[in-house]
Parts: sequence; structure tokens; C-alpha cells
Amino acid sequence: MNIRDKRIDGGKAFDWGRTSADYARFRDIYPPEFYEKITGRGLCLRGQKVLDLATGTGVLPRNLYSLGADWTGIDIAENQIMAAKELSEGMDIAFLTSAAEDLDLPDKSFDVVTACQCYWYFNYETLLPKVAGLLKDGGRFVLLCMNWLPFEDKVAGASEELVLKYNPGWTGGGETRHPIAIPEAAAEYFDLTDSEVFDLHVPFTRATWNGRMKACRGIGASLLPEQIAAWEKEHTELLCMIAPEEFTVLHYGAIAVLTKK
Repeated sequence: MNIRDKRIDGGKAFDWGRTSADYARFRDIYPPEFYEKITGRGLCLRGQKVLDLATGTGVLPRNLYSLGADWTGIDIAENQIMAAKELSEGMDIAFLTSAAEDLDLPDKSFDVVTACQCYWYFNYETLLPKVAGLLKDGGRFVLLCMNWLPFEDKVAGASEELVLKYNPGWTGGGETRHPIAIPEAAAEYFDLTDSEVFDLHVPFTRATWNGRMKACRGIGASLLPEQIAAWEKEHTELLCMIAPEEFTVLHYGAIAVLTKK
């Protein structure tokens, strides 16, 4: 499903369903410390019903499933949901195809709603009252991200420059550490009760970093197949020149917890 949003990539169309195979292989990369930032706050644990917005291939619910929460994951891209179901075989996770803003689920169904690596895509004027309605009294809306730091990590910086060479309008680069920005409209429904920014050193090989970059919005979700192939050839050659076979890439993670009023 093609998505166009004037806030993102200058309105250039992208489709996460096109990246599902690479997304499943290369974007399940959050290190243990990332998940500890969630569970250490008493979130997504046994006895809680959790809804994961824009779940992609179900990375969050799959990795936290063993802790006993009752998970539902939704995503606008049917191919992503198909991959999530395949990867979660044997797990009792409900996966639904839907835009977050279009969800039709009973009020006060969930203790926690999560949005990981996706909150910048939402129409908050529509989403915030919907999430507030879906949450039980005192429920929490948890925003999460993990982004590489191109100005501090030479491999990340060089890879990002190559993405921009092939897709100059891509707006997913240039990240620096910052807290998650909470939309003003949230104040009507939620209180910001917790926020943290933290560094993470994420391990890769040349092949897995190439896959991670290929599965980003600026390449796999938006370029033509011949453009993707040309980028991948050049990126593989670049990594052979600037990176050892195994390395870490400096990222920052961030979490914001909004508690329903």
C-alpha cells in the first residue's frame, strides 16, 4: 500500500510491504537494553493487554512475548502482517491489518498501547482520542524509537550519505539525540509521566548492516528495483572499504510514557 505524507520525504510515496522480507531478516535488531527500558518500567508484562501500533513484522510483541502479556499487533501493510504471523508461529498474538487511526476495537480494552519506530507517521488529532478510548483508566501510551547517529558514527554517516545520493528527498537522516516530541494535542488526554534518552551500541556484520539500510524507507520502501540493486552494489563496496566484517553502530534510544488522564 503506497503512503504519501507531505511531512515525510517531501510526499514521495513509500510502501513498507515492499520491504517485508528484508524487514523480517534485518530489522529485528533492538538489543536487550532497549527492551529492559520497557519492562523495567513495569510495561508489557504478564496480566497486561498490550496493543502494538504499526507493528511491522511484530518485532516488539515477538520479543516480549515470553514475559506473558496478551498482545495484539496492527499494521497498515498487509505484507507486514503476513510476515508477522509467519514469524510468530506458535505464539498467541493477534495480528490485524489496519491503519492505527482506523482501528475499531472495544473501549477500555488495553492496559498499554505501544508505538515503536513509527510515531512520526500518525495523524495525532485522530489517533490520540482513539488511543485514550482504547486504554483502561490509568493506561499508558508508550512511544519508542532507536536511531543511528550519523554525525558520530562513521559507518552510519557514510551509509546515510549513500541513501541520500539515490533518494535526495529522504527525510529519515540527520538524527541527533533528543527526547521524543509529544504533540500538544496529547495534553487533553494524557500526562507525560516518564521520558528518557539513552545510547546503544548495536552489533552488525557488513551483510546485516547492508540489510538494515536496504530495509529503510529511503531505499527498499520507495525506490525502483533497479535503483535498489544499484544502491546495494555500491553500499556493499563501500562497507568493504570502511568497515570490518563485524562492528557496532552507535544509536540512541528514546522512550516516552503517556498516562491516560
